[in-house]
Amino acid sequence: MNQLDQLKKFTTVVADTGDFAQLRQYSPTDSTTNPSLIYAASQEAQYEHLLKDAIHFGKTHGKTDSEHLAFALDKVFVNFGLEILKIVPGRVSTEVDARLSFDVDASVEKAKRLISLYEAAGISRKRILIKLASTWEGVLAAEKLEKEGIHCNMTLLFSLVQAIACAEVSATLISPFVGRILDWYKKAQGVSSYAPSDDPGVKSVTSIYQYYKKFGYKTQIMGASFRNKEEILELAGCDLLTISPNLLEELKNSSEPVQRKLEHSMAQSSLHQKIHVNEKAFRWGLNEDAMATEKLSEGIRNFTKDILKLETLLKSKF
Repeated sequence: MNQLDQLKKFTTVVADTGDFAQLRQYSPTDSTTNPSLIYAASQEAQYEHLLKDAIHFGKTHGKTDSEHLAFALDKVFVNFGLEILKIVPGRVSTEVDARLSFDVDASVEKAKRLISLYEAAGISRKRILIKLASTWEGVLAAEKLEKEGIHCNMTLLFSLVQAIACAEVSATLISPFVGRILDWYKKAQGVSSYAPSDDPGVKSVTSIYQYYKKFGYKTQIMGASFRNKEEILELAGCDLLTISPNLLEELKNSSEPVQRKLEHSMAQSSLHQKIHVNEKAFRWGLNEDAMATEKLSEGIRNFTKDILKLETLLKSKF
């Protein structure tokens, strides 16, 4: 068996791409998207019809130019999600506009609009994960949405305090960003690499896994944003891993043995103590973690840049 097939014995494999043409090669269970991936895919000629459909939708909804654009943008994200759901048997993650990361009510409203577009196309909300930034406001939005049966994937997550807050509101899924944590520490400590088991991103996800399993949280953990195959293999056994096509290919082309690294049993002997995270604890804990603070803000800014690029692309086609 190749490494990808071996990994699937321990972990649900999710494809991290907006290019659904690549999905069939790797037979993932689920797929995730984000503004950066959708913007990149939207520039491909083979997906032009999805943009045209979204533009037509935008023109026939709303009253002002800004509303036309907003509806078209939502429909682009949903159109890509609908195509992905034709290929994967499980779920697709669709992201709420990063510009709403500090607005609870607007995030909830946007999530409901995305869900309504999927449901209008005949897709059950059970197959959709709404991605929200793991800000305090994102946590509160997730709490409201989960109570209405809208499942949430908490993204841009870099710390245990964020993970605990998400679990305490019963978010369906969290996506800790392994590679971006590694990037920060390499730059901060002036090193070129870490041994796989010492990778700061790997250690962060391992700690979250131990905490969740020790205290019986139902929220699932999906490691994301990998920089190399070794990070993935160090997290074999994690609930889910979302992996880019280039790394899926590396796993598929190797037959080296894969060992399960994360086990429920190991969590019980961890040194974690139970922590309750309210708003004050969340903001203080995040503030005390320079890496998490910087990477969360950077992630929101970068996703916003790609949303603006996608809007510009749509405007040019209106």
